[in-house]
Amino acid sequence: MQLSVRLSQCLSGQQRNMASSFLSFSLLFISLHAADGFMEYVVTRCEFNSTELKDIEYISSYYYNKKEYARFSSSVGQYVGYTEWGLKNADNWNKDASIMAQQRGEKERVCLNNVGIDYQAALTKSAEPYVRLRSETPSGGKHPSMLVCSVFSFYPKQIRVGWLRDGQEVTSDVTSTDELADGDWYYQVHSHLEYTPRSGEKISCVVEHASLKEPLVTDWDPSLPESERNKIAIGASGLILGLILSLAGFIYYKRKARGRILVPTN
Repeated sequence: MQLSVRLSQCLSGQQRNMASSFLSFSLLFISLHAADGFMEYVVTRCEFNSTELKDIEYISSYYYNKKEYARFSSSVGQYVGYTEWGLKNADNWNKDASIMAQQRGEKERVCLNNVGIDYQAALTKSAEPYVRLRSETPSGGKHPSMLVCSVFSFYPKQIRVGWLRDGQEVTSDVTSTDELADGDWYYQVHSHLEYTPRSGEKISCVVEHASLKEPLVTDWDPSLPESERNKIAIGASGLILGLILSLAGFIYYKRKARGRILVPTN
């Protein structure tokens, strides 16, 4: 008995494949053979970095039990096999003029009519960054301390990272990396501030980004280094767990004691 399922709608912005510098959307065709315990399916996708036809690639991949055995790519212009079964199928399909004419027309028929929607949707999306602030010892320079403000998982790429010291913007002794691509359409950036600590001062990292309604301000707490704070947190957790176990043992002992019958002895 064979059950066939077709999922016919393009993936949304959050679901699109962002493993490269291309956007993509996919169509999934599944043929499920429940009785024999195997599954065959086809994934068709369009990868693009603009709405121009020359910047679009149409790919149709054929899978058997999760392993791709054949593929058609508009860039290659024909089927390519990856297994013995795939090579035989690819050879037969490439010889069929009607199949090849249909596949070569899918780039324009399927992709070109949809990439404009997906492209604009991706460009208007944004992801809020999160900030991690830590202290490091500089390898050289004229200051004994350095703070590192690391900003992760933001989109789009444009971002501004700055520093405030007692409410005043700091422009000297600051270095920053370029926006670094994570490979999944998110970015990260790291800003370094070398400084000489002063008693009672307040230092903050300020992030401005399109996803934020107002600047994201993260204050540095110089009371303890991060490693020491982690040690204290772990120690406190262990102490609390020990107290809970001790209390549970005491309650169990008291309940058992109330159930005993004391027998007097001479």
